[in-house]
Amino acid sequence: MLEALFSEIYMKFKLNFYRKIFSRFETREASLTAVETLCVEVIYALDKPTINEFARFVMISQANAAYKVQSLIKKGYVLKERSETDKREFTLTVTDKFKHYYGQSAEYMDEVMRRIRERFTENEIRIFEYFLETISNELMPEIILNKKLQLS
Repeated sequence: MLEALFSEIYMKFKLNFYRKIFSRFETREASLTAVETLCVEVIYALDKPTINEFARFVMISQANAAYKVQSLIKKGYVLKERSETDKREFTLTVTDKFKHYYGQSAEYMDEVMRRIRERFTENEIRIFEYFLETISNELMPEIILNKKLQLS
């Protein structure tokens, strides 16, 4: 039961995100391919990775990663900035254009969070937050986020 419910919730968030992406194709607002969308989301989640860090994370060659990043730069979704700690390196950051694009997709998350706050007591929400924090920090050690993602 737990596995099925967790899978169902995860699938609903993914399907809502995909629906938003495809609706942009319908209105010709989309300028990112599906793969580019995934790449820029990974760059955002990794919080200023180098091209090499991005390539290693998504398990592609550095040349392939550089090609994908260059396309995202041309489209205005990613910037390549000189590293503050090592002037020989460049880090990747997302632009406001991406944040706007991504923010529209995060509206569903905001709506679900609003519904949670309406449906559950403060104590139940604190317990839920504890479970989520434990899952994120202790039970998912394979993925480490450098920052807390700002979704809205």
